[in-house]
Amino acid sequence: MEIILKEDVIGLGYKHDIVNVKSGYGRNYLIPQGKGVIASDSAKKMLAEELKQKAKKLEKIKNDAQAIADKLEGVALTIAAKVSAQGTIYGSVNNVQIADELSKLGFDIDRKLITIKDVKTVGEHKAVVRLHKEVSVAIPVTVVPDAPVEAAPAPVVEEAPVAEAPALEEEEAIEEEEA
Repeated sequence: MEIILKEDVIGLGYKHDIVNVKSGYGRNYLIPQGKGVIASDSAKKMLAEELKQKAKKLEKIKNDAQAIADKLEGVALTIAAKVSAQGTIYGSVNNVQIADELSKLGFDIDRKLITIKDVKTVGEHKAVVRLHKEVSVAIPVTVVPDAPVEAAPAPVVEEAPVAEAPALEEEEAIEEEEA
């Protein structure tokens, strides 16, 4: 089933894209939610005319996204996380934390536009910010421990005094007395 998207749908496409989806997904989700319409011949003609009229506006949106991408080009993030002695992170670093760090630097980026693989170790990682369907920028993310990791000292085990077992002869003597 061909659908014309009315808004950006993460993982599927961007506004005004014509995409092929399974009929159930189109009928039961995209169309009722107002995220798309059936791509009939008349709808495609209307889309072409609308895109022709909005070409300048779309070009401005793309240029704005490119300007933000140019500013983000030199940005490198360092995120502190709680770390175990083996170097693994308690939890993970995700797009929400990256969006927070970017907002501290003055960039108002929606967390849904940031893509990063599961970050569960200390070190260098890469996050991708998709600002427009044709504009994306990769940001290096360094994950560091928030406190110096100290190797835990080995537990000291104190040996309890061992009571010596009575000699075999004493046990036999005790048994004879009881009998």
